[in-house]
Amino acid sequence: MPETKTKRLKFSLLHKDPHSKARAGLVETDHGTIETPIFMPVGTAATVKAVHQRELKDDIKAQIILGNTYHLYLRPGLEVLENAGGLHKFNGWDRPILTDSGGYQVFSLANSRKLTEEGAIFKSHIDGSKHIFTPEGVMDIERTIGADIMMAFDECTPYPCDYKYAKNSLGLTHRWLDRCIKRFSETEPKYGYSQTLFPIVQGSVYKDLRIESAEYIASKGAEGNAIGGLSVGEPAEDMYAMTEVVCDILPSDKPRYLMGVGTPVNILESIALGVDMFDCVMPTRNARHGLLFTQNGIINIKNEKWKNDFSVLDENGTSYVDHQYSKAYLRHLLVCGEFLAAQIASIHNLAFYLWLVTEARKRIIDGTFYDWKHKMVKQLATRL
Repeated sequence: MPETKTKRLKFSLLHKDPHSKARAGLVETDHGTIETPIFMPVGTAATVKAVHQRELKDDIKAQIILGNTYHLYLRPGLEVLENAGGLHKFNGWDRPILTDSGGYQVFSLANSRKLTEEGAIFKSHIDGSKHIFTPEGVMDIERTIGADIMMAFDECTPYPCDYKYAKNSLGLTHRWLDRCIKRFSETEPKYGYSQTLFPIVQGSVYKDLRIESAEYIASKGAEGNAIGGLSVGEPAEDMYAMTEVVCDILPSDKPRYLMGVGTPVNILESIALGVDMFDCVMPTRNARHGLLFTQNGIINIKNEKWKNDFSVLDENGTSYVDHQYSKAYLRHLLVCGEFLAAQIASIHNLAFYLWLVTEARKRIIDGTFYDWKHKMVKQLATRL
């Protein structure tokens, strides 16, 4: 086993916005430094769909990407990943990686899984085979995948759910967290660089449960903390309210990660509440269906109105896309079912998301974030 470096994840809080709770910081890992606030493209199965690693670096300017424990465990499997030397070596990405614990995927398999105190028993969506995820097992899996940031195994509560269910689920998540921490502390990284474990705050949309969970998670002294169980169907107002409650409790000297969020408007509003890290499949999933995000609003490129529009995808987008194709050309590719349509649209949307958080960071640093955010949220929600 290679000798493990002593460096651990470090967060430096550099600037605070004077008119909101927005922050700009740095997260340092053994695979590089991440400037926050940051958006993390989702690479579920060891790839960000339709995008090369070179494009992630050069065009999109991604600083960190995600892998998913559930999917990577099933395919290609742990033996392949360990033989490759971990996910970084397997997919050729030499910057930081975060792995979701699989809790959300197990949650989404509601009709083919069973939760027990021991863990989650589920059937593979691929072949129907039966598996179990326990807190200890997930820690071992994430060690083998080799992500810089590992997520604790939790239960993601559905929306809506009643108070009793949410409270019982919260207790299970906290007990699982204690087991995750114990297993994490008993094991070592496999590939010669350090790994960090983030606990996850749960509690559905119940304020007292969110407070209870945030206080419990904060007491663990982790190097970073996550907020889960939001963006699962609840109204945006509830998501913001719960996020604000939690951010006010989680330590200010540690990064805060809001899982699975969201639209450009969601991201800006959550940055204003004190969130540092985001991920979502929306920019790539929507791209494959022809929905584009721009500084002026949202474009459905399949609409007939773009058939003879030879302007670029985002007139203001030269700051984040060096070469833009026309709306008419992208519409043509999509209508024809050309693979290039998904590639162009995915690169565009991801580059926009990374531009958005980078611009937010600049505005936080120069003190103009608050007014800029209010202007942008109106534009970004517009349907063009």
